[in-house]
Amino acid sequence: MVFSSLPFLFLFLTVVLLVSHILPFRFRNFFLLLANLVFYAYGEPVYVLIMIGSILVNFFAGLLMDKQSTQGRRRAVLVVGIVLNLAALGVFKYAGLFVSTLREIPGLSSLPEVDIALPIGISFYTFQAVSYLIDVYWDDCAASHNLINFASYISLFPQLIAGPIVRYKDVNEQLVSRRETPTLFNSGVRLCVVGLAKKVLLANQFGMLWDAMSADPVAAGALGAWAGACAYTLQIYFDFAGYSDMARGLGRMLGFEFCINFNYTYISKSVTEFWRRWHISLSTWFRDYVYIPLGGNRFGKLRQCVNILVVWALTGFWHGEGWMFLFWGF
Repeated sequence: MVFSSLPFLFLFLTVVLLVSHILPFRFRNFFLLLANLVFYAYGEPVYVLIMIGSILVNFFAGLLMDKQSTQGRRRAVLVVGIVLNLAALGVFKYAGLFVSTLREIPGLSSLPEVDIALPIGISFYTFQAVSYLIDVYWDDCAASHNLINFASYISLFPQLIAGPIVRYKDVNEQLVSRRETPTLFNSGVRLCVVGLAKKVLLANQFGMLWDAMSADPVAAGALGAWAGACAYTLQIYFDFAGYSDMARGLGRMLGFEFCINFNYTYISKSVTEFWRRWHISLSTWFRDYVYIPLGGNRFGKLRQCVNILVVWALTGFWHGEGWMFLFWGF
């Protein structure tokens, strides 16, 4: 886990926070961009080029869309931009899955295997880029004319790895002028420590219990099986919620306010309420950019059910590159 590693906490984060608060504001986003790229390149030096490519494509797509005089041309730029984003995500995340599936068909078993490493965080920054293009098209936000600010938004290291999915229109003003107060910094430290505790002290320990119970289910017995299932349920919650709290805390320490991503999910009284509390930024992303544009519940129950089916199938596919995730979505 990157956020709990000693080099990150005592070297990278310390330097970034110190320099960021010393620099005049007009230089902070440039320094933040450099820090974002160093953070990403530390784990995957080659794939930082993919991120830079995504930044350039979406920045200039937004500018080009802003200059079009007709809605048809704006829509054409939007479609091309979305296709390029999803194509990059599809190649890295699903090419191996589709080729391995085709290899199971008689006559296609000679196809070469495709084993492409998945760039860390590509799902998150791709969805952020797509939301930016759609919001510009809908006139929900103005196209960015500052490459440094836009690149800082796409590559923000606090939420790059595990979210939340941050929309440009929500942080645009913070990129241009944010106030880094002692109160905000203090709350960020507290939130980050709480998230770190959720991950290290709770999620990891529940994970060890789950591993022990699932390693030998027969020996664990019925009681052990239930204990393991409960442990796994708590592990995935505290894992994801811990990451999100750390991301929000690090954001506050840098002057940003990110949305809540997990809101006491297991106190939900219904399945509907559960999905309103679990991975909120992803659920609202699919609601706003897929479900509602497809028609939502405005065209009868059958159309609504089809729209829900499409959203959840895509949600399942987003979570992983195996067919299991697609079946889970369905």
